[in-house]
Amino acid sequence: MRLTSEFVVAALIRQAGIETVPAVLRRRGAAEAGAIFVKVDRLDGTADLYGPAPQALLDEEATGERLFAPMMTGATPLDVEERLTTEIRFDPDLWLVEIEDRQGRPFVPLARSET
Repeated sequence: MRLTSEFVVAALIRQAGIETVPAVLRRRGAAEAGAIFVKVDRLDGTADLYGPAPQALLDEEATGERLFAPMMTGATPLDVEERLTTEIRFDPDLWLVEIEDRQGRPFVPLARSET
């Protein structure tokens, strides 16, 4: 059974808080199944964006855990915002969490990329 988006986002924000890293909900999406995006501002003029992992990166016997993949790394915050604008036009029910962390931690489970 897959956890709701609302639950995953709440856990993400709580985990960042435990690490004393600021994380805020910038956009509330569909409670049950809205896609979740995480913007990480590294506070050095760069930002990263994480989104749902592509199906090709997911294990066929997945446990139902939501996995994420980097969509942009080391980009300018403006470039990340432009990408988010495009994503919101495509899916207005998405969730957006923004984290400010010099270490660049997204606090979400990442899918293993096939290299």
